[in-house]
Amino acid sequence: MSGLVRTEPLRGEPPLRMPGDAFSVVVLLQGYAEPEGVGDAVRADGSVTLVLPQAWGTASGHREPPPPEGYEAKTALEEAARGPILVDTAGPWAREALLGALARQGVAPGDVTLVVGTHGHSDHIGNLGLFPGAALLVSHDFCLPGGRYLPHGLAEEQPLRLGPGLEVWATPGHGGQRDVSVVVAGTALGTVMVVGDVFERDGDEDSWQALSEDPVSQEHSRKRVLGTADVVVPGHGAPFRVIREASAPETESLGNSRPDLVIGDKEPTVHR
Repeated sequence: MSGLVRTEPLRGEPPLRMPGDAFSVVVLLQGYAEPEGVGDAVRADGSVTLVLPQAWGTASGHREPPPPEGYEAKTALEEAARGPILVDTAGPWAREALLGALARQGVAPGDVTLVVGTHGHSDHIGNLGLFPGAALLVSHDFCLPGGRYLPHGLAEEQPLRLGPGLEVWATPGHGGQRDVSVVVAGTALGTVMVVGDVFERDGDEDSWQALSEDPVSQEHSRKRVLGTADVVVPGHGAPFRVIREASAPETESLGNSRPDLVIGDKEPTVHR
C-alpha cells in the first residue's frame, strides 16, 4: 500500500453510534487492559459492539423463526444478520453492564439474532449464555440455535458476506489461526472494522507481539485492517480512525514532517 498511514482516537464515550445506510455500528462497552498490583497481573475485558440493520429499527419487533433443516450456512448467516448482531460479549463479570448497554439501545437479549465471537478468550465470549436463541459464529465455528453446526468455507481469501456492506473476515494471529473480524462498510465514518485483539488498542505497536500466538499471521492481518478500515474497534481500547496520507515526493528528505490532513470542514460526527 502506497502512502503513509496514521491513526488517531475517535472522540467520545460509549455508546458511540456510527449510523449507516444498511447497518449502524454502536460500540456498547469499551474494552480495557490495565496492570494491577505487582508482577504481570492485568485486569482486562473486551470491547462489545452492536451492529444494527436499518430495517430492524423500523420493524415491529417480530422475530423470524430459525432456518429450517437443509439451510446452507450462507443463507442461514444472511437470515441471522436481519436482526441485531453482537460482536463479542465481554467477560461474565460484565453481565449486568452488557444487559444495561443493550437495554439503552432498545435491544433485549432475545432480540439478538447473531453473536460473533472474534476469538475464544474468556474476556470476549464470556456471556454467550445470555443469547440461547441467537446463531453463533465463534471464531470459525458457526452453529444455529440448538447446536446445529454448519460448514461455511471462511478463509483469508474468502470472507463471509452477511448483507450489503457487511462481512466477516478471517484475521488470524492473536488467538491462533481462527480469529475473525467484522467489516461494516457504508457508515457515516466510512468502513468500520471490529477486530477483536488483532489490535489491542491504538498505539499498541510495542506490545501486541507478546500476546500473539502467531505474530507473523497477525502482522499480515493488521496490515489488511489498516489497508481497509476507516475506523477500527480494537479489543481493549477506544475506537480509532485510520488516516491515509500521500507519500512525500522522492526529492524531499525523509526527515520532512508529514503533511497536515484536512477532512472537510469539521470532525466527523459520532452520534451518542
